[in-house]
Amino acid sequence: MNIRIIAVGKIKEKFLTLAILEYAKRLNGYCRLEIIEVKDEKIPENASEAQRRKAVEIESSRILSYLKDEEILATLEIQADQLDSLSFAKKIENFGIQGKSQITFVIGGSIGLSPAITNRSQWKCSFSKMTFPHQLFRVMLLEQIYRSFKIIRGETYHK
Repeated sequence: MNIRIIAVGKIKEKFLTLAILEYAKRLNGYCRLEIIEVKDEKIPENASEAQRRKAVEIESSRILSYLKDEEILATLEIQADQLDSLSFAKKIENFGIQGKSQITFVIGGSIGLSPAITNRSQWKCSFSKMTFPHQLFRVMLLEQIYRSFKIIRGETYHK
């Protein structure tokens, strides 16, 4: 299985970088992992709706340049379906059973994703109705992917 994460913005905190590296190392025995960072657009705090839309479109065009037709595109969206860890693992396992070996998760920037990406998504997923920092969310996603492979293989993992 090939897993890609395309995320808007760079990780700025060392402790988050270390956590990402740890989960990437753990995932090495389960999948081929690639993490792609695309530049985030700086917008003023009091940006107009037009400025926000423009920034989302620019970020989305950067994401779109990495997407492939043959992959499963999974977008992380607050308003999407929420799954527990077992269901998340089952979803990943089912893609593998169907012969779909490439899953790309997209984490948008602070102002979200454009319809050009969300309309293309085959799996809209939400971890919570809460908002999380995008840098921290990368760690959370990697942890759930790791947990999923442990569940799929019937291996123990602490709770």
